[in-house]
Amino acid sequence: MPTHMVPEFALESVLVSSPNAAASDHIVMQARNVTLCLGSGDAKVEILRGINLDVRQGETVALLGPSGSGKSSLMAVLSGLERATSGEIHTGGADFGKLDEDGLARARRGRIGIILQAFHLLPTMTALENVAVPLELAGHEAAFDRAAQELAKVGLAARASHYPSQLSGGEQQRVAIARALAPNPALIFADEPTGNLDAGTGAQIMDLLFARQADTGATLFIITHDAGLAARCGRVIEMRDGQIVEDRQMLR
Repeated sequence: MPTHMVPEFALESVLVSSPNAAASDHIVMQARNVTLCLGSGDAKVEILRGINLDVRQGETVALLGPSGSGKSSLMAVLSGLERATSGEIHTGGADFGKLDEDGLARARRGRIGIILQAFHLLPTMTALENVAVPLELAGHEAAFDRAAQELAKVGLAARASHYPSQLSGGEQQRVAIARALAPNPALIFADEPTGNLDAGTGAQIMDLLFARQADTGATLFIITHDAGLAARCGRVIEMRDGQIVEDRQMLR
């Protein structure tokens, strides 16, 4: 993820009604002629160049491309972590171009779960507290009970009282997943979620994500370099130099 993005979403919660269990024709993310530029004049860098994209409820989408192709930046503007320079973005029914920073935070809180390669756990809080705090801030009833249930779902019931420094990389990623998924988000973004993990642990983490998506019907949008992981998705989008160069449905 670009260094200019601050992971304040780590303390945001998501409160949504349960989505349908299968992909539908309902568009939950839409980008129209989206650009993202950094700097100005001779120092201007085009990160995204004229992105057009529709993503439907319940889809599993993999975004492929080499480093520097704009994958993480596209995820950031689609999820409201970064503002596009121009173009229109509608995610979960919200027009991101018309929202201020507080409005964007509320829009994420109502719709989106985000999982990153860097876990962004709060080091002074236990695994249980890391999962529960965003729920508490959102006024969720029985936040700690819900957090405990989510940790059990990712196989960490016995590690709930441990601090991040006491957990392995795979366990920390499981906590991050539990935190993102505890409020039942309708949209899940995962940016290289297995990038810091060994192959076996990474496969387990992705099994958890795909199982959760199948159970809830959430839309899953994964950024990855792994063609094998991408092949597990129903749709694969490839980027080069800030543009979408291929968008294909996978045969099942």
